[in-house]
Formats: sequence, C-alpha cells, structure tokens
Amino acid sequence: MHWGLALRNFVGPRETPDVDALYAYAERAEALGFESLWAWDHVILGVEPAFPILDAVGVLTAIAARTHRVKLGTGVLVLPLRNPTLAAKALATLDAISHGRLILGVAAGWYAREFDAVGVPFKQRGRLFERNLEILTRLWTEDRVTLRVDEFNLREAVMRPPTVQRPRPPVLIGGYVDAVLRRVARMGDGWLTYFYTPESYRTSWKKIVGFAREAGRDPATLTGTNQLAIYVGRSREETEAPMRRWLETEWDVAAWSESTLEHAIRGSAAECAAQLRAHVASGVDRVVLIPYRYEPEQVELIAREVLPGLA
Repeated sequence: MHWGLALRNFVGPRETPDVDALYAYAERAEALGFESLWAWDHVILGVEPAFPILDAVGVLTAIAARTHRVKLGTGVLVLPLRNPTLAAKALATLDAISHGRLILGVAAGWYAREFDAVGVPFKQRGRLFERNLEILTRLWTEDRVTLRVDEFNLREAVMRPPTVQRPRPPVLIGGYVDAVLRRVARMGDGWLTYFYTPESYRTSWKKIVGFAREAGRDPATLTGTNQLAIYVGRSREETEAPMRRWLETEWDVAAWSESTLEHAIRGSAAECAAQLRAHVASGVDRVVLIPYRYEPEQVELIAREVLPGLA
C-alpha cells in the first residue's frame, strides 16, 4: 500500500500558484516518507471563473531536480492534447532528470473548450488517446519505429536517450466508463481514479479484472490508485462544513461517474484513519491524498498522526 500527495499546481480563481511553496511542499513530503507526488493537468481551464494551473510536466521536472526518492506522477495528463512524439521526449527527459521516478497517468479528457483551443477534435478523443499512447510507448520501447497514421509519419524514428525505467515508466489510465476500464485492462499498467468511495472503487475494479481476463492479461499485474481529499481536525463535525465549501468551490465530479464529494476523508486523526482503513480494504494499491487547501500543517498531521494508525 502506497501513500501519495497531490501537488498544488492547480489553484482556485483569483489565486496564483506559488512556485517556492511547491518546492518546499515537495521536499517536505519526501522527508516525511510519502511514496509519490502528483501534478494535475490542464492547458486551459474555465472561463469565469478561470482556474490557474501550471504545466504538470514542467512542475514535476523542476521538483525532480530538488528531490531524490519520491516518485513523480501525472494525475492525469490529457494525452490527446499532446503531440505524442514531443510528449515522449518531454516525459523521457523527466524520467532522466528524476533518475527513473516517473509514473505516467494519462486520460482522454473531458473539457471540450480546451480541445477546441488546442485544435484537437473533442469527439475523437478516445481514438486519439489510443493512437498517442501507442506512438509514445513505441518510441520508448523500440529501437526504431516506423508508423504512418493520420498526420504522423515516423520513418525508422529513433528516440535517444531511452527512458531510465525499462522497458518504460508505468502507465496508469484514468477514467470511469466501461470503455475506459476496458482500455485499462488492454493497454495500461493500472487504473487511476478520483473521489471514489471504497464501494465504488471495488465495483469498478471487479470490471477491470474481468476485462483483463477477457484480453488475456493477468489482473494481478495491474495496480489501482484512488485520489481522495482529506481534512484532519478535531472532529468530524468541525471539519464537515469547511471541507464541503472547499470541494464545492474548487472541485467538481463527473456526472457520468461514481465519483462524489461525499468520498471526502474528514474528522479527527483517528476518524480519518478509520475512513482510510475502508479504502485499504477495497484492495486499492495507492491512495493519493489531497490535503485540505494543501496546508503544510495538514501534511504534517497526515504523516505523523493519521498514517501511523494504519500501519
């Protein structure tokens, strides 16, 4: 069981990401023993209000130069928005700078306005996701790649240096619907989801296991990651209203999924540990915690008072 932390490269309206605070947060998370750090990804998000966000790969690359052990994940990179050849190079560079600490979380995306701004057809995002993932992974794993599809014409393309991780960094696929869960089972090393209760996680994971068997893959080779908001305070009653306000102001859930704001972990350290224990029992391999408003004090409380209660 691994415990990760989300990074505050994405902030609420009228705020600005604090780069120095991100560095300090990441360094402290590593010192406290968290397994991984995860950056959010969008290019353009929102109109009014608009949500400022720093590029996930750029942020993780900067953090890679300031840390030594903690793994670095994209949670998740909207893959159809990226030129896959350029993405392969940027991500391989991140893996090199981090000495092999990249975990690549990818998804097809959901925000049509963002696709329009980048010039990528939104309704083709599922197909483009699979195309881009194939190009990216082949460039990482094959000595020479020859492939012609859409506007891409790779003629014995050679990408050097290769990723530090061999044959490549792990690829987690995000999403909720059955088509995505089948994609996880066929193409991924695991699933990455968001704001799922233990019950919902367990239900979807059973589907992934079935789809993997249909595809001739061993489900035991796949991993699952769930992203959860957490607020450690004096009591469930004290933390309930502030947590709800924060989630309703800065976060949303996909109507077509089982993600819910009710997933939130909140209460005293003992109450939070009890709620997280149910997630551990769901079979999840990694939980990425999103501390309330990313407060450094919350990170300390989680590491010192909540997680030891789960050991």
